[in-house]
Amino acid sequence: MKIEKPKIPGELPIRNFNDILNEDYPELDKCLIHDADFENKELHRVNLSGMMIRNSRFIGTDFSHISMTDVQFENCDFSNANLSKSSIHRTSFNNCKFVGTDLTDSRLGNVLIEESILNLSAFGNSKLEKVQFQNALLESSDFYECVLKKVEFNVCNLNGTNFERTPLKAVDISSSTFDSLMLSLEDLRGCKVSTQQAIQFAALLGLVIVE
Repeated sequence: MKIEKPKIPGELPIRNFNDILNEDYPELDKCLIHDADFENKELHRVNLSGMMIRNSRFIGTDFSHISMTDVQFENCDFSNANLSKSSIHRTSFNNCKFVGTDLTDSRLGNVLIEESILNLSAFGNSKLEKVQFQNALLESSDFYECVLKKVEFNVCNLNGTNFERTPLKAVDISSSTFDSLMLSLEDLRGCKVSTQQAIQFAALLGLVIVE
C-alpha cells in the first residue's frame, strides 16, 4: 500500500514549541522543533502543519481536537496524552511512544507509524484510512468500533488488542503476532491472515484440527 508522505519544505527555521503559547491561535507551521518539553499542559485545537518535531516530550498533555497535516515526528513521547477528536493527515511517526494515549473519535489518513510503542493506546470510534503500522508494539490497544480502510499492521505485536465491532475486511495482519485478540467471527470476515494465524483463530473457535 502506498501512502502519501508529509509535504514539508526543504529548509525549516528552528523554533521553540512554547512559542505556540504566544500565538493568537495555537498553531505552528513550516518550522523545526527539537528537544521540546511540553508535558502535562492543556492546549486545545492546536494546528501543526508543514514541520518536523524531534526528540520532544508531550507526556500527559491535553491536545484534544489537535490538527496535524504534513508533520514528521521523530523520537517523540505522547504517553498518556489526550489526542482525542484529532485530525491527523500526511503525518509520520518514527520511534515514538503512545503508551496509554487517548486517540478516540479521531480521523487519520495517510499516516505512517513505525518503530513505535502504542501499548494500551485507545483508538475507539475513530476512522483510519491509508494507515500503516510498521514494527509497532500495540499490546492491549483498543480499536473498538473503528472504521479501518486500507490499514496494514506489518510485523506488529497485537497481543490482547481489542477489535470488537470493527470490521477487519481487507485489513492485513498476516505478518503480525498475538496470543489472543478481542473480536467476533463476523469482524474477522475478509481479514488477511497467515496460515499459522488461521490455525490460532480456529482454536479460538473451538475447532479441533486433525493432521
